[in-house]
Amino acid sequence: MPILGQNQYGKAENRVVKITRDGATHHIKDLNVSVSLSGDMDEVHLSGSNANVLPTDTTKNTVYAFAKEHGIESAEQFGIHLARHFVTSQDPIRTARIRIEEYAWERIATAGEDEHSFVRQGQETRLTQITYDGSSWEVVSGLKDLTVMNSTNSEFWGYVKDKYTTLPEAYDRILATEVSSRWRFNWSDDEQEMPDWETSYEQVRKHMLEAFAETYSLSLQQTLYQMGSRIIDHRAEIDEVRFSLPNKHHFLVDLEPFGLKNATEDGAVYFAADRPYGLIEATILRDGCEPRIPVDLTNL
Repeated sequence: MPILGQNQYGKAENRVVKITRDGATHHIKDLNVSVSLSGDMDEVHLSGSNANVLPTDTTKNTVYAFAKEHGIESAEQFGIHLARHFVTSQDPIRTARIRIEEYAWERIATAGEDEHSFVRQGQETRLTQITYDGSSWEVVSGLKDLTVMNSTNSEFWGYVKDKYTTLPEAYDRILATEVSSRWRFNWSDDEQEMPDWETSYEQVRKHMLEAFAETYSLSLQQTLYQMGSRIIDHRAEIDEVRFSLPNKHHFLVDLEPFGLKNATEDGAVYFAADRPYGLIEATILRDGCEPRIPVDLTNL
């Protein structure tokens, strides 16, 4: 006899833009919010009874109403407001999971005093996932599509070679990647002091980039570990960091057929390969903590 397993439902990708006006100065929060609810939902699957179902259209409306009623201090705080509401206002709902992408806007400087013009930043997308079961919280934040490059201070040599190996050893190469990362906060209880979500994100990003820039890299794995370690060492509110780093390969172009030398020390010309690419992934943990972030970040 078939048995119903884990199930959830909700409204995905609710795009909400909140403008806050401070006189002539405006502020933008641009979010993509997905709501997922689970609990006492067996009958809607087994018999079609909707008695315990909060319509997904209602969850959409709640997102927009909360943006107006509560404002959006941060993606994390907004997700916490929503998750608490769904779990505490509906008895059948046991767990709420809120996933949020945040798109950043940069103010356009003008000669006048009005500050209401913006250009969309293209550096990365900020992420957060809030999960609440009525008693405890799990907050996992992160970013994706943050492209970084070191034009030197990177090597790759001494690796295993077999009959299929053609890659030459490199003692001065470009190291480039598109960072996808998630980090888990150790805040899990309303009795604990809540982190400053905005400051935390800014500082995590800063330490991540500084570690990438300052590490003389013998492998992308080494750089990844330094990025995660720096976050753990400097941000006490975070217990776990996971990275997925595609190696954006840059290969020296063979210009000898044209009588040209293409050496790195002279300022070389490279071919930026799109695919295939090396994919380096790992988790860095605070000592004594257990990993909870999924190994496959596409599931988060």
